[in-house]
Amino acid sequence: MIRFTRLYQQLDATTKTNDKIASLVNYFESATPADAAWVTYFLIGNRLKRLVPTKRLRLWAAEQAGIPGWLFDESYQSVGDLAETISLIVPDCENINDKSLHDWICEDLKPLERLTESEQRDRVIEIWRSSDKATRFVAMKLITGGFRVGVSKGLLIRALSKHSGVTQEVIAHRLMGNWQPNAESFRQLIDPDERDSEISRPYPFCLAHPIGKEKQISELGPHDNYAAEWKWDGIRGQLIRRDSQTFLWSRGEMLMEQSWPEIESAAESLPNGTVIDGEILAAVPGERVLPFDQLQRRIGRQRVGKKLLAEVPVVFHAFDLLEQGGRDLRNEAFDLRRHSLEQLLEDVSHPNLCVTELIKHDSWQTLTEIRKQSRENLAEGLMLKHRGAPYAVGRVQGTWWKWKIEPYTIDAVLIYAQKGHGKRANLFSDYTFAVWDEETLVPFAKAYSGLSDAEIRKIDHFIRRNTHEAFGPVRSVSPEIVMEIAFEGLRLSKRHKCGVATRFPRMVRWRHDKQPKDANSLSELRELLTHDQESKD
Repeated sequence: MIRFTRLYQQLDATTKTNDKIASLVNYFESATPADAAWVTYFLIGNRLKRLVPTKRLRLWAAEQAGIPGWLFDESYQSVGDLAETISLIVPDCENINDKSLHDWICEDLKPLERLTESEQRDRVIEIWRSSDKATRFVAMKLITGGFRVGVSKGLLIRALSKHSGVTQEVIAHRLMGNWQPNAESFRQLIDPDERDSEISRPYPFCLAHPIGKEKQISELGPHDNYAAEWKWDGIRGQLIRRDSQTFLWSRGEMLMEQSWPEIESAAESLPNGTVIDGEILAAVPGERVLPFDQLQRRIGRQRVGKKLLAEVPVVFHAFDLLEQGGRDLRNEAFDLRRHSLEQLLEDVSHPNLCVTELIKHDSWQTLTEIRKQSRENLAEGLMLKHRGAPYAVGRVQGTWWKWKIEPYTIDAVLIYAQKGHGKRANLFSDYTFAVWDEETLVPFAKAYSGLSDAEIRKIDHFIRRNTHEAFGPVRSVSPEIVMEIAFEGLRLSKRHKCGVATRFPRMVRWRHDKQPKDANSLSELRELLTHDQESKD
């Protein structure tokens, strides 16, 4: 655990990629497979679930420090991070536990969730008394389910490849799916024999680069180098048929079992050794795509009743073929993969599985005009895929591009704020915005992204000087700051006071040129909703 803590500090202390890789390789060189497995598990984005309620941790930490609860809470508000507050307040120990990371997790941490409150208290205090500040901080991050470190999955893959000599593509493939943190899993992960394959394992997804305002579409080269498709608003997935079994994986590497029975039924028509990349859409088979809020009615349901199946049917729109007859096609050009996909699905007759339409175009100007019809087609814009490109791992420049339509925007007033997370844990960086309903400001959206660090520090300074009331972590502030808020769409919502919910709200810019009275109104927001609905009808 001490070595893991040291690794965490090294990774957190630098922004240089080569330094992070060197620290990881150095760790893997001497770590046991069991410890290395847990490090890999955490760094690919997994976390332990919260093992102890934070209210108990705050109470026990105050007791150990010999301070009243209010003083602990004030310290917590000042520091902004519970694990760090506890690591600083709890008294130092003399006897440091030097057990391995694997033993710490399996013997000291994971059993916490099964203990009574009294037993939890004794175990947690023992953890505190057998760890120094740095180790205690990492242990509390694990216990509270808040462990994060600035290492991307791609960077970890590079480090594992450098350590093992196994190619990055194979490492990435082996990490897909429900990768388990145990010694045998890690040995298999870095095994130089690259012929392994599990029947359920998906491939790493190819991701698209956005085309921003600053990039001219013509800079991509000749228009006929690219195939164009609608960019649908659905759930990205890989549909796998191997060994007469079906597996449907989300881009977030979640196995979606029994959630989409129509698609699983359709997959039974596929030959073994088939992997298709595509999008799950709410759609009437053979007719039209339904709005995303209809698809949301089915997301997260383990079982889908007959009524919901009838009201919200789904279709798997296939747009790429990654494996055929058990052969990996990813290194072939997109045009070849697409041709094979079309031939494959010609022999599969099922209403809930279809191939996406390629959009015919004779110039960039034609595509520009077609893109303007995105909302009418319930699409987010266009996808552009280089006809000669292989299916890359991750986001590779020049392979796929997403050309999204411009979002809706509205000017709103900041009325509430609370502190952020991670490096923004001590800054008020999460905001609630409101629009005018006659003479009253009504909250309509929350946003935390889109501003620079310098702007967030200025707003933090304003909030600390202009707070009216505190509601737990939330601060009510003077309604003086106006922001331009962008969002992808709107829908009616009984859960929101304003009656409207926004999709993907984020801040575009600080409107220094506008006063609060110049912000938009609720009626103007509802006009956008009407326009959005009309474009979908």
